[in-house]
Amino acid sequence: MVRQRAGVLIKDSVVSLLEETRHSWSTTQHCFSSASASTSTTSSSSSVWKHVRSRMRDYKQLSKARLSGLVVATAAAGYVAASTESVDWRGFGWTCLGTMLASSSANALNQVYEVVNDSRMSRTAIRPLPMGRMSRGHALAFALITGVSGVYILNEKVNTTAAVLGGGNIALYAGVYTPLKQISIVNTWIGAVVGAIPPLMGWAGAHGQLDSGAFLLAAGLYFWQMPHFMSLAWLCRKDYAAGGYKMLSLVDPTGKRTAACALRNCMYLLPLGALSTWLGITSPYFAYESAFISAGMLLTAANFYAKPSNTNARILFRASLLHLPIFMISFLLHRIPNTGEDRMTLLMEHARLLGMFQGDDGVERHAIQHPSLPPALMPRVSDIRSRVDFIQPPLPFLPVPTSAYASTQAPQGQEEASDS
Repeated sequence: MVRQRAGVLIKDSVVSLLEETRHSWSTTQHCFSSASASTSTTSSSSSVWKHVRSRMRDYKQLSKARLSGLVVATAAAGYVAASTESVDWRGFGWTCLGTMLASSSANALNQVYEVVNDSRMSRTAIRPLPMGRMSRGHALAFALITGVSGVYILNEKVNTTAAVLGGGNIALYAGVYTPLKQISIVNTWIGAVVGAIPPLMGWAGAHGQLDSGAFLLAAGLYFWQMPHFMSLAWLCRKDYAAGGYKMLSLVDPTGKRTAACALRNCMYLLPLGALSTWLGITSPYFAYESAFISAGMLLTAANFYAKPSNTNARILFRASLLHLPIFMISFLLHRIPNTGEDRMTLLMEHARLLGMFQGDDGVERHAIQHPSLPPALMPRVSDIRSRVDFIQPPLPFLPVPTSAYASTQAPQGQEEASDS
């Protein structure tokens, strides 16, 4: 029964699109015939291009082109970050195209669902559906075409993991986040998850699978979105109330809870650079730059928390717009080519060299045992240790790892010999 209804809905959407296309073609023919009758070729050509440009603007608004561009940029960053020393630019292009189409589909489905709500908000009332410039069927057909095309491209030209993430994100955005906006303030957190998935798509596109580096980059996107969205929710709280949406800012008359949420997530951004360095994803320079960049946005969030106001919320919002591109560019500039090694083993080696892995008798372990890897795939401790020399933990309050394990053990051996 559900399948029959879905088939009927798709059929009606396609028929609606064909009818509008035929109407547009009739309008175009009318323009040409009128021009021929009045011998005004220039005027008819101008009318045709005006109609085409108007329709393209509608598609641009329907796909939320700027937001989709941001989604593609984060997926592209994930692809480059997960690449080896050389980037497969052909795969990069297919990943960006598939992500763009998937994002366009999700945004179109969002607007199909929220026509009435959008018509009540000054910020969205000029979109093609509330203004009547496009029918719901036409928009739904656009969403189906772009969504199927995007997932198909990701599956055929990139890999299955990227396609599953792309299709899943469409479902999460249109099927969970969009209706939840009118039900619960939890929608903001779900929306942040949606925004954190594109870097995973890019990482999977380049590497074929997800690892700790992919989730670290996704965490950066997730934590960034909270101050970005919370500042926007405070600035547009009257508009959101008019549209019937549930936002934290609408149940927070003082603004303290909204600002506190933004402040907390800015704090969560601070250690990501150091963790990225410890995992061997980036060089130590990124740890310092990331902390500096995130501290700047943290100060604006603290200012917003100290005095919630539109002015301070706007400052935080603008700081978030600066933070993301600088964070991403810094991440890519200092990335270490992805060799597919076990990053958790590298992290454990860092911890061991800092004295965090010691037995009851105070003697350090001589090797790292990683339970998830077979012995044949275990990286040699000497190889990891040589890499630790290059990627030292950028934390000035911690002791610097020694350059050779043997040098730390030699004095102990001599002391034991002298005691005997």
